[in-house]
Amino acid sequence: MRIRVIGGGLAGPEAALVAARMGAEVDLNEMRPVRTTPAHETADFGELVCSNSLKSESENTAPWLLKQEMRRAGSPLLQCADASAVPAGHALAVDRVEFSRLIGEKIAAEPRITVHREEVTHIDLEDGITIVASGPLTSSALSEEIARLTGSEHLAFYDSISPIVEADSIDREKVYLAARYDKGTADYINCPMNQAEYEAFHAALLTAESVEAKEWEKLEYFEGCLPLEELARRGLDTLRFGPMKPVGLIDPRTGKMPWAVVQLRVENLRADSYNLVGFQNHMKFGEQARILRMIPGLEQAKFLRYGQIHRNTYINAPKILTRTLHMREYPRIFFAGQIAGVEGYTESIATGMLAGMYAATMALGGRPEPVPRGTALGSLVRYITEADAKRFQPANITFDLLEPLEEGMRRKVRDKRERHRIQCERALGLMEGWLAKEGVGDRV
Repeated sequence: MRIRVIGGGLAGPEAALVAARMGAEVDLNEMRPVRTTPAHETADFGELVCSNSLKSESENTAPWLLKQEMRRAGSPLLQCADASAVPAGHALAVDRVEFSRLIGEKIAAEPRITVHREEVTHIDLEDGITIVASGPLTSSALSEEIARLTGSEHLAFYDSISPIVEADSIDREKVYLAARYDKGTADYINCPMNQAEYEAFHAALLTAESVEAKEWEKLEYFEGCLPLEELARRGLDTLRFGPMKPVGLIDPRTGKMPWAVVQLRVENLRADSYNLVGFQNHMKFGEQARILRMIPGLEQAKFLRYGQIHRNTYINAPKILTRTLHMREYPRIFFAGQIAGVEGYTESIATGMLAGMYAATMALGGRPEPVPRGTALGSLVRYITEADAKRFQPANITFDLLEPLEEGMRRKVRDKRERHRIQCERALGLMEGWLAKEGVGDRV
């Protein structure tokens, strides 16, 4: 039985590669370049349209645990991320172009994958298996088809893209290199602000002219990715406790902590461009140039890309999906990636990996068994399939989603870091046991 994968972002290529390596025949559909999206600039597989970070690699954090589980399962896209990594302190960040190139190379080398460059507008319920991984920018025609199958309206929120500046346009005399709390290497450029500079910057954001929303748009921002000006409207110090947090970033030139800090993260291996970390916004381009040049060190900044905002579409997964990511009503239709209700690059790849495994098992005549609840993967899927459907919002992996320690252990182990270490150790053990039982890791 063939598997049809819809979407060439992150979850789709991951699902296709995993399913093919397990022995299934796969058709991978991507509508670009036949039909473009408001955010993509290329037709490449795995194009990253927001930041270039796959989050923390600090041991015993939730993002680290999720990636460790995926590495042990043989995630193809995480292999590409590791091979295209750029310096980013304690985070895994990638060279976007190299990352996409490596994904395309893997797909082209896989004989069981056939690529189709065309828009999909119909999902066949009778023939084969389908993995819908069309992402947050699913076309209107496919969205209508998904709405028809799910029998429920889509939810939508708006996600943002951070600005990118040319490295040579940064005034190095006004900035310093450091990683927060000296974790990892000092790969971030830090632009320090004193109180007066910060308050002037905050005031400018409050009066900034935003891009006008279309009449049909309803701005429902994801709380974990709010536009800069929206954060500024929430209070004078909101930014100082958010993307401009100075804690742990001592300026080596003064030996003191600045009032606020703007961090820049390298974009590629050539280190010729940097993105403004957490500076996604919905301001007009001219306003962005004016206000962002108020940041010390960026007075003469040349912007290679301004911040933008685009619509994200996702299903109400708790009403629709099972723990093995297929529809309750139509078991041959799987969902993965952001359209399934996860938020974040790694989380999208993770659900793509699982959907590929589950679909391949079904295609080859087996019965998919869900990954254990006690793993990060299992906890993420449990959230999107069992959360309160009335209040469902996309989620990143956090310790709040992980299976807690039993009460006796929590009383015994008071230190939060030690509790997290124990949770991670247990999760990795469960993951290895599941992989051995299912024989999945060996085939991927």
